[in-house]
Amino acid sequence: MTFWEHLDELRRVLFRSAIAVAVLVVPIFLSKELLFGEIIFAPVEPGFIIYKWFDALAALVNLPPTGMSDFSLQLINIELSAQFFIHISVSLTLAFILSVPYILYQIWQFIKPGLYEKEQNSVRRAFYFGSVLFFIGVLVGYFFVFPLTVRFLGTYQVSSNVPNQISLQSYISMFTRLILIMGVVFEMPALALILSKMGIISKSLLKKYRKHAFTVLLIIAAIITPSGDAFTLFIVGTPLYMLYEFSILICRDIDK
Repeated sequence: MTFWEHLDELRRVLFRSAIAVAVLVVPIFLSKELLFGEIIFAPVEPGFIIYKWFDALAALVNLPPTGMSDFSLQLINIELSAQFFIHISVSLTLAFILSVPYILYQIWQFIKPGLYEKEQNSVRRAFYFGSVLFFIGVLVGYFFVFPLTVRFLGTYQVSSNVPNQISLQSYISMFTRLILIMGVVFEMPALALILSKMGIISKSLLKKYRKHAFTVLLIIAAIITPSGDAFTLFIVGTPLYMLYEFSILICRDIDK
C-alpha cells in the first residue's frame, strides 16, 4: 500500500471508532437519572461504598470510626446552560470509555498487516491486556482516587468563615479528568509488555533506573493532577509507582 492508501485506511479506522462512540452516546444520554444519580454523584453521598469500607476496616482493627460515611457535599450551578452541556460532555466521555476495547481493536487491525507473525502474537496480547488495564484504572479512579480527593478538597477550609460551595462544573471537570487519567496511566504495564517484546527495555533496565523512575513518575503525577494539591498528588502518584513495579514483574516473566 502507498502512503495515501495507508492514510485512507487510518481514516476508516477513525471513522468506525467515532461511529461506535456516537452509537453509545444516545442510550447513555437518555439514562440521565442512572448516570448522574447512581454513578457520578454517588461519591458525594454518605452511603458511598468506599466510605463504608473504611468504616468497616476501622471497626475490624478496633479503631475509632473514620467518619467517612458521614461525608456529604452540596453542589451548586452558577451558569444557565452548564447543566445541559455537562450532560452532553459526560455522555461523550462515558461513551468513549466504553468504546475503548473496540477502538483498540480497530487500531490493532490497522497495524497488524505490518507485523511479523511473532510480533502479532505479542502485540495482540498487549492490546487485550491494555483493554483490561484501562478499565481497572477507571474503576480505581472512580472507587478510590476520586472519592478520597473530593472528600479531602471538599471539606478542607482555610477558615470556618469561608464555607465551601462546590460548583457543578468544578466537580464534573475533576471527575472526568481523574477517571480518564487513571485509565490511561494504567496502560503502563501494557506498554512495558510491548517494549519488552521488542527488546527495547528489560527487567534489569527498569530495576536499574527505579529511583529515576520514581522522580519522573512524581513529576508526571504533579502534571496530570487536576487540583495540584499534595494529597491528590500522593493519591495519583502511589498507583503510578505500583504500576512501575508491576511492569518490572511482567518483564521478569518475559526474560524467563
